[in-house]
Amino acid sequence: MTTALGTLTWDRAVDRPDLLAASTHAAISGWAAVEPAVADAVVVTPIDPDLADTAAMTDAYDLPLAASVNCVLVAGRREGVERTAACLVRATTRADVNNAVKRLLDVRKASFLPMDRATAESGMEYGGITPLGLPTGYRVLADAAVGGDDLVIIGSGVRRSKVALPGSLLLRAPGVEVVDGLAIG
Repeated sequence: MTTALGTLTWDRAVDRPDLLAASTHAAISGWAAVEPAVADAVVVTPIDPDLADTAAMTDAYDLPLAASVNCVLVAGRREGVERTAACLVRATTRADVNNAVKRLLDVRKASFLPMDRATAESGMEYGGITPLGLPTGYRVLADAAVGGDDLVIIGSGVRRSKVALPGSLLLRAPGVEVVDGLAIG
């Protein structure tokens, strides 16, 4: 099965482990084993790694900006215990870290993880971080607006490719918590 989106050609992610971080491929394959329709619904495409950042990718491959979903890693502390989360928001918005995320993590202050820490702890490349295959311990918070039947584009764990799947399916991915109002602007 091949899908077209923008000027890119997409293939089933379960068939292309060469285009995914090992943890991402394991997460997608495990999910597909439980929910067989996932094998056909989650697709991947190679891209130029220099174009992995959302703005560059959407321009280069004729993709709508609203189709991209950014995954940002956030952390905060409460009583000496760090609480971390991956926040999924449409690229046309940003995560409401100072209000919604802070409340959900029940911390006084929430901040984006520095790039070196985000890549080291996730085991993924910057520009490719995805909610599929994150280490245990991360909450995965998704803005409700990510849902819908249209394909959304997320990271693959590496900069050289992107994953796409229906937004409604992403909201049903294992461990995802759907949050109204996680994104602003």
